[in-house]
Amino acid sequence: MSMTPRRSGAPLRVALIGYAFMGRAHSNAWRQVASFFDVPAFERAVLVGRDAAGVQAAADELGWAEAATDWREVIARPDIDIVDICTPGHLHAEVAIAALAAGKHVLVEKPLANTLDEAERMAAAAADARRDHGAVAMVGFNYRRVPALALARQLVAEGRLGTIRQMRASYLQDWLVDADAPMTWRLRKETAGSGALGDLASHAIDQLLSLSGASIAGVSAQTATFTPERRGDHGLERVTVDDAAWATLTFDTGARASLEVSRTATGRKNALQIELYGDRGAIRFDLERLDELQFLDLDESITTQGFRTILVTEPEHPYLDAWWPQGHIIGWEHSFVHEVRDLLHAVENGDAVSPDFGDGLAVQRVLDAIERSAAQGGSLVVNDVPDTVGVDGRQEATASA
Repeated sequence: MSMTPRRSGAPLRVALIGYAFMGRAHSNAWRQVASFFDVPAFERAVLVGRDAAGVQAAADELGWAEAATDWREVIARPDIDIVDICTPGHLHAEVAIAALAAGKHVLVEKPLANTLDEAERMAAAAADARRDHGAVAMVGFNYRRVPALALARQLVAEGRLGTIRQMRASYLQDWLVDADAPMTWRLRKETAGSGALGDLASHAIDQLLSLSGASIAGVSAQTATFTPERRGDHGLERVTVDDAAWATLTFDTGARASLEVSRTATGRKNALQIELYGDRGAIRFDLERLDELQFLDLDESITTQGFRTILVTEPEHPYLDAWWPQGHIIGWEHSFVHEVRDLLHAVENGDAVSPDFGDGLAVQRVLDAIERSAAQGGSLVVNDVPDTVGVDGRQEATASA
């Protein structure tokens, strides 16, 4: 593996493409990370958007040195080292593949792509860029960097849950409850790829995969669109993605999981809930209480056995030695800071990164299987899982359905 030459003594220079919701979250992370973590020197070089006035105003507000409107020109610049992609999903593949071909390190928001074909091409491009340039390609499943969920992974890895038998993941929001809410790009298949599936289920599926360490072998699913039309700029427009989805997942270990996601769950604002049940213990997590992890240990005396709440704010907990004293909680935004911190260290040291594009591809395979199952009335769909996976997810052999 040959490494992309670092400009001698120069800080890493970052280009961020997109400045809406996720672009602002990533901008905040880039602005905060060096104040709290020991990271390689970097500069917020350029913010890219379509509207010249809008992107310039955003660059001034968010602290980017330059503004630009042509992402292709920015990617071609030799002074840009890292490309952070926060565009709508239909642009992920084109921008990421071009950036990787140019030898850039890439961070792309989840889900990796809008389609399985795009995700496969992105994973292959990442593998090539890793081999040829030593490039790092990360997908933005930022909830892996929530300290409580990172602690949960440690407990599973230590065997504290024993053999995991069943899991539950739900991610519920309510911002589309109102049938009069206007049309957005997130409700069009051509720009978003899917609805609650790509937006929410991608996070939930990634948590099930990363926590369990297992692969999803089979899917039975249903989806629903409760408001089939919404008001657009030129009258009513058809909604072409799902509002909600439900699935039963079978893992290659024999474990089972239930999955529920919705953007029409009245009263639920950002409720990602994860539960894992093993033969020696269990964990429960709720994103709306993200500094807490519930843990049950069957090795404890039956007289005191039960779920206990761990307040995940100790310096011994993942990432928290850089933040505030014990009991002083952190929030949603900090997961992006941790994401950027880990990306910078991987770039500096030439390390493999997680989650990489192979992890994003694994999630995309499950999303695709859910859509196929739902289209078939909920019938069982066997998920194609590579027998072996190369760097950043290049498929070397594929099991047939």
